[in-house]
Amino acid sequence: MADVNRGNRPLSPHLQVYRPQMTSVSSIFARITGVALLGAAMLVVWWFLAASAGPEYYAFVNGVITSWFGDLVMFAALWAVCYHFLSGLRHLYWDTGRGFEIEFAEKLGWAVVIGSVVLAVLVALVL
Repeated sequence: MADVNRGNRPLSPHLQVYRPQMTSVSSIFARITGVALLGAAMLVVWWFLAASAGPEYYAFVNGVITSWFGDLVMFAALWAVCYHFLSGLRHLYWDTGRGFEIEFAEKLGWAVVIGSVVLAVLVALVL
């Protein structure tokens, strides 16, 4: 028998129906930080290539990388490394079959976010 109510409801769960959960948001951030790290790696490669191209071009690229904007980008990349690392540790913990309870999974997500900020600040202050 045909479903006469089919046109009045979504065919599958959609973003308008679901409230974002910490686990889904942290998963999306893990993917975004992974892609962003590729961009940061390209900046580091650009810096190395500039060093081999000559002193004038190296001075230009080094000026860009060590400017306030370059420092901001490099700190964001440092945070992305810390976030990606802690998110990977969380996934390793999940691979043991533990930590899937909703409340605990949300606490782990917040621990990854807060821990990545604290870790990035500590590393930036030490280095």
